[in-house]
Amino acid sequence: MVREKGFWKRERVDEALNRLLGKIKVLGTEHVNVYNLNGRVLAEDIVAGFDIPRFDRAAMDGYAVRAEDTFGASVNNPIMLELAGSVEIGETPEVEVEPGKAVRIMTGAMMPKGANAVVMLEHTRINGNLIEVLKAVTPMKNVSRRGEDIKEGEVVLRKGEILQPQDAGVIASLGIDKVKVYRKPKVAVITTGNELVEVGEAIEGAKIYNSNNPMICNALLEFGFEAISLGIARDSIEDIRNKVSEALKFDAVVITGGTSVGSKDLVPEVIEEIGEIVFHGVSMKPGMPTAAGVVDGKPVFMLPGSPAAALLGFYTFAVPAIYRMMNVKIVARKWSRQRGILQGRVPSETGVRGNVRVHWQDGKVYPVRISGSGVLSSFVRANALLVVPEEREGYEEGEEVEVTLLRDVTEVFE
Repeated sequence: MVREKGFWKRERVDEALNRLLGKIKVLGTEHVNVYNLNGRVLAEDIVAGFDIPRFDRAAMDGYAVRAEDTFGASVNNPIMLELAGSVEIGETPEVEVEPGKAVRIMTGAMMPKGANAVVMLEHTRINGNLIEVLKAVTPMKNVSRRGEDIKEGEVVLRKGEILQPQDAGVIASLGIDKVKVYRKPKVAVITTGNELVEVGEAIEGAKIYNSNNPMICNALLEFGFEAISLGIARDSIEDIRNKVSEALKFDAVVITGGTSVGSKDLVPEVIEEIGEIVFHGVSMKPGMPTAAGVVDGKPVFMLPGSPAAALLGFYTFAVPAIYRMMNVKIVARKWSRQRGILQGRVPSETGVRGNVRVHWQDGKVYPVRISGSGVLSSFVRANALLVVPEEREGYEEGEEVEVTLLRDVTEVFE
């Protein structure tokens, strides 16, 4: 079909976007250092090579003991244990806890052989070389067990996750210094129009400043994409063609202006000449003249010159298409609020606002188990926050609740 100048058909937004996504090629992968992975899309599963903790360790400052030696202890009936030594964090214990003995231990230190519990420091008194135990402990009390945070072989992060600071902490705790991610797209930005003047230059008459270019560049930076401004293309086939040729050295192109039906609206004509128009004209206000094409396998987003329409078109079409280049679809955005049915009871203390880490998926809200040293991994397992107001004692399983997403919820295409 020979297309007349301008857009001859207005498509539904979802249909136009889906056809565009079907034309997008996934970029290659690269490895990035654990110090520089924020916002990158993971291209492989991260699997734990060992347990975390790697050994049973003290969850409190106090004394490592045999729990059986403390049974019956109370303030009125203290049990006396002999101090046999101490263990600092980072040390491999050389002392063994024998019956009737205790070892001073710091939070995070490896439990010595023979010990199976920790008596908190505040539940003891020192009496020379003896320790008075004022409260009994049960086996494994105040002990973080080996593997209770992360178990060897566990998939800690899945392919397609958009990485965040807490992910770097967990990855580093597994001894991994580099991870495989999809390459970050480099996006060229062009603005068209004879009426435009670059910001910082002198202006006169009916000229206006090029505000679209810095707006779109900063919108790209908002999502962690790399923006390359190529400035202004004048309203001529030759100038637009030359600018687009320069832009195609990069991974994608965003052009604002020149997409409607006026005599100066030449951008779709150029793109059709050297590539393919996927759609031109969508059922959307503002932004009806929005278009998109593909040249040499690279997406070209043609946005209206109106700043509001350009920005709306960018968020509607360019953002999901650029993420498609990294093999990922955003299901729900970070900081958005989502409703879901609670899949377990969430207790909370009256008079205190509870901030409960949960996992939201497909309209269901799963409380995240936090146990001992499991604080770090819980920030990875959780993708949302459930706030329990001060006046509530929590929520019951089956209740509908509202949560705030702490990270983007994603799906991979391949």
